[in-house]
Amino acid sequence: MKHLTNLAIVLVVLLFTKTYADLISFNSLVLNEWNLMLRILLIAFTIQWVAFIPAFIFQTEKFYDLIGSITYLSVCVYSLFATQSIQNASYGNLLLAGAIIVWAIRLGSFLFARVHKTGKDGRFDSIKTSYSQFLMTWTLQGMWVFICSSAALVAISSPTGVVVNNVFIVGLAVFIIGFAIEVIADNQKSKFRLDEKNRNMFINEGLWSRSRHPNYFGEIMLWTGITIMSIPSFVGLNFLALFSPVFTYLLLNHISGVRILEARGDEKWGNLTEYREYKKQTPKLIPKIFS
Repeated sequence: MKHLTNLAIVLVVLLFTKTYADLISFNSLVLNEWNLMLRILLIAFTIQWVAFIPAFIFQTEKFYDLIGSITYLSVCVYSLFATQSIQNASYGNLLLAGAIIVWAIRLGSFLFARVHKTGKDGRFDSIKTSYSQFLMTWTLQGMWVFICSSAALVAISSPTGVVVNNVFIVGLAVFIIGFAIEVIADNQKSKFRLDEKNRNMFINEGLWSRSRHPNYFGEIMLWTGITIMSIPSFVGLNFLALFSPVFTYLLLNHISGVRILEARGDEKWGNLTEYREYKKQTPKLIPKIFS
């Protein structure tokens, strides 16, 4: 019964993402009778399903996050070549795709190094033994890649390409700030974990004294920046791609990320007065500006 439920979820994810792609890509470029956004959608899911096969055979999750980043790179690079952005020196397209590529390389290498250092990703202990649940997880990653990058992909694949104006510049600034916050937060936590005296302790210094999850705040902020950069190219139903940062927020705050880590934190340190005080004084997501 569980296998049928998981496979049903796979089907629902596919139908939802396909419908979303149809709606936001009504004026997307068409290549050989194929809507460019639908081609990108197919690429995103195909990469996941191909990677799932060896991952399940060898019962490993070590390259799950790396494949996610590779998928972002693949859809961005493909969209640039399909729209001849490099040949035509489409600077807006190159800047927008380049922002995602830089983020994907940084985060993918960081997560890949972390999982190989620890030896495993505990989230997958029970998942990877079930073919249907593991397949569902890989399929969800395909949806994550497509929806998160959908605003940028809509702009790049539009007839005008990415329009560079004041709104684009504002979005670029938001992206840079969000990216910086995520990188700094990840580095601070990595450095904290390297100190033997901090073994099994929670981090409450640096950006982590301002927010309990500053890395996720940075993630949401950078995708908001990507979306703002894309807005000048939107017309009609393209504006549905504003769902991109909303999806990122919902995913990180209510499904994975924050929700899971908060539960783990309560389980590990909930009996500590210091931790309860930290939670009381420190916002969960949006950093406090003043102490």
